[in-house]
Amino acid sequence: MDEIERLSIIEELRRLMARYVYNADHQRWDELAALFTPEGTFTPHNGDGTVVRHMRGRQEIASSIPASVGPEAVLIHHLFSDEIDIESAVSARGVWAMEDLIKRPARTDDNGNAQFTEMHGFGHYRARFTKTDGEWKIAELVLTRLRMDLTY
Repeated sequence: MDEIERLSIIEELRRLMARYVYNADHQRWDELAALFTPEGTFTPHNGDGTVVRHMRGRQEIASSIPASVGPEAVLIHHLFSDEIDIESAVSARGVWAMEDLIKRPARTDDNGNAQFTEMHGFGHYRARFTKTDGEWKIAELVLTRLRMDLTY
């Protein structure tokens, strides 16, 4: 693979992740899930490193994220400082520094405990990409947190 092909793939993957955060911010869950391979996974972590939820497949991704965010939430995501490694013409990995903000009305969980009304998070997205049928998709996405500031 020559340098132009490698740089073209990097740009395609940057645009793929930009579509991911755009769809998240606009709460277009089906469009967001369609950016994953059919068996793609998404695993967000809490600030302490524990797994929030491990989602597998487009349907679970499309239904689990809005259920955890809640209705009437406002989402804002920013991606920075990407490092993308091209493994082959059909395989790549990348890391993006990220910041997100979630604002939502007051609510409680199933046990009556108050849930946050605002979350300002910082961390990294780690992604594994694969190209199938001429299109790059997210095969695996892991969100790790360095910090989460919560307001109740």
